[in-house]
Amino acid sequence: MLKLTIAQLNLTVGDVAGNVERMTAAARQAASEGAELVVFPELAVSGYYPGDLLDEPAFIRQVEAGLEALREASRGLPDLAWVFGTPLRRDGPGKKLENGLLVLRAGEVILRYAKQLLPTYNIFDERRHFEPGPDVAKVLRLGSVQVGLLICEDGWNDEAGDYRVNPFDRLRDAAPELVISLNASPSNIGKREQRHQVFGSASRRNGLPILYVNHVGGHDQLVYDGASFAVEPEDGVVFEADRFVESVRTLGFENGRFVELDGSRPSRPDPGGISPMAFYRAQIVLGLRDYARRCGFTQAVVGSSGGIDSALTLALATEALGAANVVGITMPSSFSSSGSVTDSEQLCRNLGIELLNHPIKGAVEAMKAQFADSFGAPMQGLTLENLQARVRGTVLMAYSNANGHLLLTTGNKSEVSVGYCTLYGDTNGGLGLIGDLYKTEVFELCRHLNEAAGRELVPAAIIEKEPSAELAPGQRDSDSLPPYPVLDDMLKVLIEGDRMASWEREAAEARMAGLRGTPEGRALIEKVARMIQRSEYKRRQAPPLIRLRGRAFGQGRQMPIAARYPGVFE
Repeated sequence: MLKLTIAQLNLTVGDVAGNVERMTAAARQAASEGAELVVFPELAVSGYYPGDLLDEPAFIRQVEAGLEALREASRGLPDLAWVFGTPLRRDGPGKKLENGLLVLRAGEVILRYAKQLLPTYNIFDERRHFEPGPDVAKVLRLGSVQVGLLICEDGWNDEAGDYRVNPFDRLRDAAPELVISLNASPSNIGKREQRHQVFGSASRRNGLPILYVNHVGGHDQLVYDGASFAVEPEDGVVFEADRFVESVRTLGFENGRFVELDGSRPSRPDPGGISPMAFYRAQIVLGLRDYARRCGFTQAVVGSSGGIDSALTLALATEALGAANVVGITMPSSFSSSGSVTDSEQLCRNLGIELLNHPIKGAVEAMKAQFADSFGAPMQGLTLENLQARVRGTVLMAYSNANGHLLLTTGNKSEVSVGYCTLYGDTNGGLGLIGDLYKTEVFELCRHLNEAAGRELVPAAIIEKEPSAELAPGQRDSDSLPPYPVLDDMLKVLIEGDRMASWEREAAEARMAGLRGTPEGRALIEKVARMIQRSEYKRRQAPPLIRLRGRAFGQGRQMPIAARYPGVFE
C-alpha cells in the first residue's frame, strides 16, 4: 500500500517563511502516520496568486530561500517525498519564470515539472508572469506505484475545449497508475460540482485514478474552499476533504483504489454538498476572517441603517470576528424613519454587539448652508441625497481611522450593478462582504441565518420592510429600479450569462425571454444594461468584494469605462 498525505493548507501570499513552516509541520505529521508522499497545493511556497510580486527580485530571492529551507527540512525526513508547487526560474527566451512543481526527497530534487496550460480568463492571468512548460509527462516511481503529476489547469482540458495541448494525452502514454494534481482552484457557487464533473470525466476517459489537492483560505477577493478529493474511473469521487478548513489527511492507495490506512474504503462524500445559502455563509465568513487577519485587523465597523444589507453584513461580521470585535454605527438624518434606529438597536441586541449613535442632521444642515453661501444656489435633489451618504461615509472612515477598525461596505450586487450607490459614501470601506450577492439572495441568506440559529438574529421587521435608501421623503428602491426578483434575473443573464450555476440559469433565462417578448420588456432590458455600463466607473473605485459567483465584479470582469457599448439588441 502506498501511503500519501493530502496537505490542504491555508497559506498566505508572500509569507514564504510562514508557508514553509506550515508545510514542514504537515510533512512531519505525514511522516508520523507512515506516509511515503506528502502533497501540497499549486504555488504553495509563494501562495496563490502572487501577481506582480513575481516581478520583484527580492520576492524571488525569498522563494529560493524558502526552497532551501524545505530541502533542509526534507533531509530530516528522508523516507518522505514532498510534492509542492512553487515559482521556478527558467532559462531561454520568454518569461523568466515558470509555474513549477518540485519533488523533494532527503534534501534532493528528484523531479521538476512546469505547468503547461496557463489560464488568462476570468480571475486568472498567469501568462503575465510565467512561460508554459514543455509538452512532456513527468512520472514519479514510489515503491511499486508509478505516479503522474499535473498542475491545476493541465487537468481541466481533457476534452480539448480551451487549448490545443491536452497534458493527459502525454501523461496517459507514460502509463502512470495514479495521477496527482496540484491546484489553486478558487471557490464559487457550483465550482465543487464542476471540479467533480471535469476530473471524474477525465478519470473515466483515461482510466486513471486522480488525487486533487487544493488550497483553502481567503486572499483578497478570492476564497479557496479546499474540498480536495480522490476520484476513480469506475466509482467516481470516493473521498473528499472538509471544506473551508485546513486538512492534513493520510490515505492509502492499493490496487488502483483509494483506501483508509486500515484497508477500508473512505466514506463517500454527499454529491449534493451544502445548500447555496450555507455555501455563501461559509465563504463570506472565511473570506472576511482571513482578509482581516492577513491585513492586520482584529475589529470591524459597519454603518447600521436599519436595512437588510447592513443587517446581513453585521451578522456575518459577528460570526467571522466575534461579537466583541464588531461595532455598528447608526447615523440618522432628517429623512430617517424611526425604524432606522430602533431596528438597528434590536439587531445589535440580537447579535450581542455594540451600537453607537452619531446623528448627521447637524452636519448635513451646516454643509447645505455653506454650499449655498459659497456657490450661490441651494443644495437639493440628488446632490442633497448623495451628501447624506457621503457624510455617513466620512463618519465611518473617521471612526475607522481613530480606532483601527476595518470598515465593511454594505452594497449588494444588484445595487452595485446598476450604480445604486454613492461614491465616497456607502461605497467607502476596505472590503465588501455581500457585493456578489443579489438582493433576493440577501433576503434569503438572512432567513437562512435565522433558521440556522433557531432564533431571530436579523429581526423580522428588517426582513419585511420595503427597501429604501432613506435619502429623501418617502423614498423606496422601487421608485428607481424594477422589482428585485425581476431585476436580479435580468442582471444574472446580462452579467454572468453561461457562467451562472446550471440550477438557476433556466429560471433567469425564462424571465428574460418573457421580457424580450414585449416592447416594454425590451426597453427595460436596454435601460438596465445602460445602467450597468454607466456604473463601471463607480465599481472601479469601490473596495474589493468577496467573490461568490462565477463572474464577480473586480478582477474577474474587466470592462472599459470610457467606451461605447453595443446595445443588447444590436
